[in-house]
Amino acid sequence: MRCPFCAHEDSQVKDSRPSEDAAAIRRRRQCEGCGARFTTFERVQLRDLVVVKKDNKREPFDRAKLERSIGHACRKRDIDPAKIDQLVSGVQRQMETLGDDVPSARIGEAVMAGLKALDHVAYIRFASIYKDFSEPGDFAELAERVEKEAVSPGHDKLL
Repeated sequence: MRCPFCAHEDSQVKDSRPSEDAAAIRRRRQCEGCGARFTTFERVQLRDLVVVKKDNKREPFDRAKLERSIGHACRKRDIDPAKIDQLVSGVQRQMETLGDDVPSARIGEAVMAGLKALDHVAYIRFASIYKDFSEPGDFAELAERVEKEAVSPGHDKLL
């Protein structure tokens, strides 16, 4: 594993353990060149996914891109980072079961379903970008729908 500090090719594993959700192995490493310590995560990848965009362009599936987009929607929300990581892993696993080529719309719908169950505000934030809201009424309409569908007793107000 290449060191992120000095780019030395060799590092030594000092500690390995499963991640909190047991979906990855967390490894603490030490660079043999500069002595710096860093953490890596090893995950199972069932296949190499290719995302097919709306314009039929194709690009490799990028887990980090998915994490960033979900992270933007969840910013400043009181959401456990482990729950976000579980959502990302769940979406990735769902896509891997669909085959090698996955439409971007399927990824977006899976993320929206996951966020809707996780946090309504994050869901609305993600939907506003994914659905390309252009009018303030688009937000209000979605917020009304979410409020009507909310099954959480005791919540008088979602937003």
